[in-house]
Amino acid sequence: MKHHSPVRPGGVLVALTAVGALLAGCSSDAKDSKASSSSTSTAATTSSSSTAAAATSSSSAATSSSAAPSSSSSAAASPTETVPAGLKPVKISYLVPAGTGDEEIAKPVIEAFEAANPGVKVDLQTRPGGADGDNLVKTKLSTGDMADVFLYNTGSLLQAIKPAQSLLPADGAWTADLDKNFVAAASVDGKLYASPWGASFGGGILYNRPIYDKLGLKVPTTWAEFMANNAKIKAAGITPVEQTFGDTWTSQIIFLGDYHNVEVKEPDFAANYSAGKVKFATDPNGLLSFQRMEQLAKAGVLNKDFASAKLNDGLTAVAKGTVAQYPMLAAAAGQIKTLVPDKIGDVGFFAIPGDDAATNGMTVWLSGGVYIPKTTKGDKLAAAQAFQAFLTTKDGCDAETKGQAPAGPYMSKPCTLPADVPQWTKDSQVYADAGKTSTALEFKSPIKGPALEQILIQVGNGTSSATKAAENYDKDVVKAREQLGLK
Repeated sequence: MKHHSPVRPGGVLVALTAVGALLAGCSSDAKDSKASSSSTSTAATTSSSSTAAAATSSSSAATSSSAAPSSSSSAAASPTETVPAGLKPVKISYLVPAGTGDEEIAKPVIEAFEAANPGVKVDLQTRPGGADGDNLVKTKLSTGDMADVFLYNTGSLLQAIKPAQSLLPADGAWTADLDKNFVAAASVDGKLYASPWGASFGGGILYNRPIYDKLGLKVPTTWAEFMANNAKIKAAGITPVEQTFGDTWTSQIIFLGDYHNVEVKEPDFAANYSAGKVKFATDPNGLLSFQRMEQLAKAGVLNKDFASAKLNDGLTAVAKGTVAQYPMLAAAAGQIKTLVPDKIGDVGFFAIPGDDAATNGMTVWLSGGVYIPKTTKGDKLAAAQAFQAFLTTKDGCDAETKGQAPAGPYMSKPCTLPADVPQWTKDSQVYADAGKTSTALEFKSPIKGPALEQILIQVGNGTSSATKAAENYDKDVVKAREQLGLK
């Protein structure tokens, strides 16, 4: 898996490849990094919950058919937006993975930063993605040859580079502007090490807004309401839910996107899961994530070609209204701009609903973090710290937006979403504003079984019960733990 950067819709192959890698490759990343089970104390990996960027208000984020949770007043806290001043002329280097879209984002960011800091130049450097790039980062840090600033994972994989030994803690007034979930994801042993690189994005349900309006449906805030909507949609002769098992990684969205509902009931689930103290088959909250897939299969609400349909088929179907809903990451929805550009406004987003409307919220995938190694010193350190801080300002986020449009909320209060972002992005922002988000499990734990995709497909096609699938995944996780050297 490439580094945990946010996958912003834009470059088609880059975005979709990265989304798939994000879900499919976390266990192999964890194996390469040898992250310890204690890494759950960081409370996230690329996935700490979305930052409540004080951006689009709830009224602009939803129409009658796209009403997500109302925004909380705390999301409008006054931003600090402080960047160090008086930098001396100096050149610093910034290292990002190649082929992930980060170069395209970095160019306008560097241009804006240099304009705000005359005399400071930033040399953009690239490294390979995947395991090779991960090993290169570790080598550069251990040999003292790291760039002055670099982009890397947040969350459970962060401990693999031994932050206390190799990184400088992040400091400055700007840290008060960060979303608490990003802070957890970029911290180890209570010390924050990074500023965020771009926006987060949610995992949930894309839905056709005209269908919802025509049938008088409301966005569900409980699973029971969701299933009731499915029944009404089916009765109207419309396919309620699209699945696209032809792209196997897409089978995971309901399971992974349901994690917020697990965590609100069981806050210590990730830590206990990493420690081997809980199993999906015997934990009622964890088992529910499998049972939700089973309920959809038994209800007969899926598209007939679910076994062979692929991502683009699902995105096209929900945009055109041949199906009403499609479980998917908001980041992947950007492809609709290419597939069905005249239907962008017809697609909204809501989180995987749980059992209690009061705790309804969104599971989010976070961006990576921008770090400074201990080898950066003197005038270069001052410039590197200014660069780190710049990324949390409105000017910094606006520059990132020029590189690629955000697929979800930014993680710093001064940052706002552009007015022209798609409805699904606005809908995601509402959950962040309300503080109703949780980081995806794979960011809080390095343990992910490699067979999860196929196990979930078996539940989705009705060949396996939820209980049997959970038991099989628990066995699969044992293999993942052994690969990590964990008991």
